[in-house]
Amino acid sequence: MLTDLHIRHFAIIDRLHVSFSGGFNVLTGETGAGKSIIVDAVALILGGRANPDLVRTGEDEAVVEAVFDLSGRPLLRRELDDGGFGNEDELLVKRVVNRTGRNKIFINGSLAKLSQLQPLTTRLMNIYGQHEHQSLQRVEYHLAMLDRFAGLTDEVETYGKLYEQVREQDARLRALEEAEQQRSDRLDQLKFQQHELAAADLKEGEEEELLTERRLILNSERLVRVAERGYETFYAAEGAISEQLDSLAGELEKLCDVDPFLTGPAEEIRNALYVIEDVAFKLREYAGRVAFDPGRQSEVEKRLDLISGLKRKYGMSVGDMIAHAAAIEGQVEDLTHADALREGLKHKLAAEREALLVKAEAISTCRHEAAEQLRGAVEAQLADLAMQRATFEMRLFPLDEPGPLGMERGEFYLAPNAGEAPKPLAWIASGGELSRIMLALRRAAPGGDEISTLIFDEVDAGVGGVAASAIGSKLRDIASQAQVLCVTHLPQVAACADHHYRIQKQEKDGRTFTELVSLQGELRVEEMARMLGGAQVTERTLEHAREIIGQSMSGQQERT
Repeated sequence: MLTDLHIRHFAIIDRLHVSFSGGFNVLTGETGAGKSIIVDAVALILGGRANPDLVRTGEDEAVVEAVFDLSGRPLLRRELDDGGFGNEDELLVKRVVNRTGRNKIFINGSLAKLSQLQPLTTRLMNIYGQHEHQSLQRVEYHLAMLDRFAGLTDEVETYGKLYEQVREQDARLRALEEAEQQRSDRLDQLKFQQHELAAADLKEGEEEELLTERRLILNSERLVRVAERGYETFYAAEGAISEQLDSLAGELEKLCDVDPFLTGPAEEIRNALYVIEDVAFKLREYAGRVAFDPGRQSEVEKRLDLISGLKRKYGMSVGDMIAHAAAIEGQVEDLTHADALREGLKHKLAAEREALLVKAEAISTCRHEAAEQLRGAVEAQLADLAMQRATFEMRLFPLDEPGPLGMERGEFYLAPNAGEAPKPLAWIASGGELSRIMLALRRAAPGGDEISTLIFDEVDAGVGGVAASAIGSKLRDIASQAQVLCVTHLPQVAACADHHYRIQKQEKDGRTFTELVSLQGELRVEEMARMLGGAQVTERTLEHAREIIGQSMSGQQERT
């Protein structure tokens, strides 16, 4: 659900912030007040084109931010987390349109790409009107809507998993059959590699250890020489440092009775003596341990040459070769028993294909039945929305063989007027018609999609009277399942809203500003009266406005 919308320096909007609630929200205002600009700003959140002309005159950039409540969308939150955008109850989407064209997108504060934004926000919100963000204009969504209407979503998902399983098994079988002609050569090659790598007995980290050992061997003479010289200097030589320190410490200790101050220096020299003696003994031990061993050097060099040769031959690191050796075992097993494996796969694949076909036929039967039910339900709804002569249908086109979604593809067809042949909905429907068709689908098939915020723009274009009241009533019913935002100029529609906002334009210091005002009580009555009577608001139009609001509230109470 869309909870907050922040707009800054966008067209004639300087700064605007509005908090939306659930239920049915309407936005009204005089022509030219900026209603379409609000919708254009929301379209940016849906991945619309960031045109520099949208930036307000005198400003460098325009900013649109939208906050969504994701508390009921655990799957979407998990996908956001996997994408590095966090896993929070709220989603913040921000678009920055720069006059120079350096535009930016942020998702929960992190930079994002348009390809990441669009699949995300179009699952949360949709605009129905003269805009490009129309799920009805995306044919790939039509079949999913029918499946949700028919309650087939889980069945189609199970079918899809079986379809992928069949594809994997089929690919494995084809690989075995293609490899059959070269099986003998390939098997010999794999067995050779298996034997070669097994004989090499490679180990993780071994190469690094050998390189370290070789470095020690090559420098052994120098290491011993320096260690022995240290031992001699510190301890073994005549007049060694330890001997001098011992003598000096002894003389100072004898003088401590004369001057107690010398006790400290004497102890420190004695401690230094102990440290030097310890270092001397360690160097002596090290010199005795390090020795040049031509035999070991030869072994290390041979081993490193072997590893280096294998790395060049296989084009892999030691770790990758170890993994490759493990994979070879499975390949050798498959090729050795290829005949039996292939026959087993054939039988298994035949059984799975049969199961897939049975499931696809069952889904297809349900789809054809549901398509007819959906046609009747949608046409009944359209009759209430000033499209009495419209013909709506879901056409199912069979595929040559089962696909990932079943045995057919589907597309909505529409004939808006009597006597016309139905044509693909995405080709012919106007913005207002698309809005009303989506409204009809939402009423005919509650939960037909997962979108939680629906924005209707021009849904009431070209209608009035009873049809307008029907549109308002249906929007209110839909708002019990999803948040609805509707830009309208009809008081019959506005009267059904749970929350009413007026978009108004004003001038200040020679500049035009647009603001959004929440209307309650008499303010709402006054706006309804303006919608009924134009600029001249009279007591009669005020009373008429109260009557329409009262009738709408009474109708709502009757439904509940």
